[in-house]
Amino acid sequence: MSILGSFGEAFWSTRIWLPPNTTWEDIAPGSRLDVKHADYRDLVWPLPLALVVMIIRFALERYWIAPVGKSLGIRNLKPKKAPFNKVLQKAFETSSKLDHQKIIELSKHTDLTKRQVERWWRLRKAQDKPSTLTKFCETTWRCIYYTYSFIFGVIVLWDKPWFWDLKNCWYGYPHQSITDDIWWYYMISMSFYWALSVTQFFDVKRKDFWQMFIHHMVTLLLMSLSWVCNLHRVGSLVLVVHDCADIFLEAAKLTKYAKYQKVCDTIFGIFTVVWIISRLGFYPRIIYSSSVEAPKILPMFPAYYIFNSLLIMLLILHLFWTYMIIKIVLDSLQKGLYTETQVKHYKLY
Repeated sequence: MSILGSFGEAFWSTRIWLPPNTTWEDIAPGSRLDVKHADYRDLVWPLPLALVVMIIRFALERYWIAPVGKSLGIRNLKPKKAPFNKVLQKAFETSSKLDHQKIIELSKHTDLTKRQVERWWRLRKAQDKPSTLTKFCETTWRCIYYTYSFIFGVIVLWDKPWFWDLKNCWYGYPHQSITDDIWWYYMISMSFYWALSVTQFFDVKRKDFWQMFIHHMVTLLLMSLSWVCNLHRVGSLVLVVHDCADIFLEAAKLTKYAKYQKVCDTIFGIFTVVWIISRLGFYPRIIYSSSVEAPKILPMFPAYYIFNSLLIMLLILHLFWTYMIIKIVLDSLQKGLYTETQVKHYKLY
């Protein structure tokens, strides 16, 4: 047996991933007439579906979202390009940061004044920034997807017992049937995250780029492992909890790009409330069920610790983003209070 084969056999050991006295044959498709188990081979479907998602996105952005953005007055202005300078370009590619010492050195090597170096640097940094219309298109696409995904998820889960009582995620495990609607919910969600993991490298670069990339990878890993281990019930709950707040975040962004600031502020306020309720309320409740309630219903096995570690990793990311969100809210409130104080000051005189 090859080293790779031995590793694979050890990695997928039933002692790790399944409850005691359960084998992969026990949860294989067709092993029981009364249960439709998940098929690990279905995990290949999200890859071609991800390509379909990217094509749909391209078509929507080009033929519908962009025209709508232009009709709202959003312009696709391209910044002025910096004139080519081999020395400055090489320095910029090494590091885009510019300090006083670097300006002096570059000025000596290029026969340009310090002000000319600074101006070139500003132009060079600006030319890499995407237009507002590009950001509007990307944001609108994500808002459309999250809206669809959340609504579809709620419709799919509405008649499922584990949607109303989390303990039903564990009753009868691992012999829990996959329904067609859950199958589609999983496959489409995974295809979106695969597509997002690829397009993230070409989309507008965000400050939390690597946090988002880790988030996508952890989400895909959780979904794949939960599918293989037939833990789709708790997986579907994690999905629907994650989608609801993102709708309002993306909606707030696109209204800002369209310069509807008051609407943006209102939606962002709603987003903050929904985020805290869903990510710091409902989501920890799922973790509580998987870490405290599950052991009372099922015999524990090593995968229990793996899944809970991944769930907690996502929670840590949520806490990081919550800090950033609250910081934005507080900054906005302080600016608002400052503006109000200014108005009162002017009225006195």
